[in-house]
Amino acid sequence: MTGRRGEPLLEVRGLCADYGAGPGAVHAVRDADLTLHRGEVLGLAGESGSGKSTFAYAITRLLRAPGIITAGDVRFHTASGQVADLLAANEAQLRVLRWSQISVVMQSAMNALNPVFTIGAQLTDVLEAHQPGTSKKAQRDRAAELLTMVGITADRLGSYPHELSGGMRQRVMIAMALALEPDVVIMDEPTTALDVVTQREILEELADLRERLGFAVLFITHDLSLLIEIADSIAVMYAGRLVERATAAALFRAPRHPYSLGLLSSFPSLHGPRQRLTGIPGSPPDLRDLPQGCVFHPRCPYVMDRCRAGSPPLADLGGDGPPRQAACWLHDGQQAPPAPLALPWPATGTATAAAPLAAAGSAWTAAAQSTGPAAGSAGAGPAAGAGPAEAAAIAGHTTGTGHTTDDGHTTGTGHTTGTGHTTDDGHTTDDGQDAVPDQADAAASLRSLP
Repeated sequence: MTGRRGEPLLEVRGLCADYGAGPGAVHAVRDADLTLHRGEVLGLAGESGSGKSTFAYAITRLLRAPGIITAGDVRFHTASGQVADLLAANEAQLRVLRWSQISVVMQSAMNALNPVFTIGAQLTDVLEAHQPGTSKKAQRDRAAELLTMVGITADRLGSYPHELSGGMRQRVMIAMALALEPDVVIMDEPTTALDVVTQREILEELADLRERLGFAVLFITHDLSLLIEIADSIAVMYAGRLVERATAAALFRAPRHPYSLGLLSSFPSLHGPRQRLTGIPGSPPDLRDLPQGCVFHPRCPYVMDRCRAGSPPLADLGGDGPPRQAACWLHDGQQAPPAPLALPWPATGTATAAAPLAAAGSAWTAAAQSTGPAAGSAGAGPAAGAGPAEAAAIAGHTTGTGHTTDDGHTTGTGHTTGTGHTTDDGHTTDDGQDAVPDQADAAASLRSLP
């Protein structure tokens, strides 16, 4: 691997991808801009059906028919220092890049292994395809090294996939993705269907491997609580559009888009009385017939007339703290955004350090329990007038069970694991003291719910 940590590695501009053509086309990805830097873990979050997997398969040219890329530019900075145009590359050029410099851990990776070949045969097949001059013994030794690297003993090379547990099969897929030491590993829901203990073990191993090998990760999941723990930065996707991009700590403490706020409010605070979660009202839109204006406005508790008329661009917000972007008219400077979307960052003091999981989350719950999304001026939602002191006063009132699915139902998370980026400043506890939230404790809190 070459290049310095923090340099742009994968740059996506204006990417559009559809399923089908004509008036009935499903617009799965629209005008997506994203940059992955060397050594970075970039999380891509959103509800099921928001276009996350389509985005990943489009940038790697793995999108199957009837999926088509209709616009955009994807540039990859190769290990040799050249810039490759992935959308213009031919099959031979893509074959050189795939697996050796960009690898993918597919969704449902536990079922991606061939059931009639041993684990060793499938690992050495990757090496033989991309390093044809390597001896059989060297390939076998490398396969054993890869298994050991992900915590599986080398004697499992002779095992078939059905002889391994789900967590072991997931580790094998990660080992296969790292076989040629790529610069980028795209992981599409790699911990889905695994219990939280196995999730944590795999994520700890992944974090250790990243530190040792230096690869960058595009980590795709619907579980925002997981990304807050493991990601350096997070991009939030809704209805095929990127609606917010920020560092993990900044997004957790001070979200700027109502959809991000709704996702954060879908898992509970550790403190304060329990309150039934209402979730984000409504359902994601039909991607064949998107609403005019902002795609989130039918579900937004802070909707304005302008939101129904025009689609906001993903724009830099400026201000103190790390760079961040949001696609929301509430931050266009023409009005003050609602208090839950204007929490200061970095947070200072007891009152302003209240986490969105509590203060803003309670505001979202109040908005969802009202008569519905408000019309008119900015901040028309019930919590619009709440200042920092009021936000701290209601801290800890939000609890819940998880994620809003395609049909609008709320499901449990059980996914609170991770290895990495513990944030510095906590949310306000009942006695007004700052506490550092622990996602492992959050998992315990979830299990304690009736």
